[in-house]
Amino acid sequence: MAMSMGSDEGEPMMEMNTTPLIDVMLVLLIMFIITIPIQTHAVKIDLPQNAPPTDSVIDPVKNKVAIDPAGIITWNGSPIDLLTLRQYLQQSLRLPVEPELQFQPNAQTRYVTVDEVLAEIKRAGVTKLGFVGNEQYGNF
Repeated sequence: MAMSMGSDEGEPMMEMNTTPLIDVMLVLLIMFIITIPIQTHAVKIDLPQNAPPTDSVIDPVKNKVAIDPAGIITWNGSPIDLLTLRQYLQQSLRLPVEPELQFQPNAQTRYVTVDEVLAEIKRAGVTKLGFVGNEQYGNF
């Protein structure tokens, strides 16, 4: 079946059947495409690592950025927009000691809003960032 024989002169004609080869190549191509990792959008943030307590003084100023289920961003309880958040972050980084920024999104908040706020925090160059209220995500 893999070769066809015969011609008018009586000598055998050797032709290779390439259909199985093409089938195998297509299967390998499909498997390769399936195993390629899917690109996902992510904001990379360096999170603090668990370290032994040091003798340094705890920062007395802590700013809290929260997002409610409706997507309203608050800075220490006052509603703000992204532009104001950017200005507040720049002002807090100009202080002699950078205050800790506590970030608390609600579990029902859309991911797009959380992603935008995290991107602003990352762009500002905040190094002291803490996530507050992670226990609300335990049921998901």
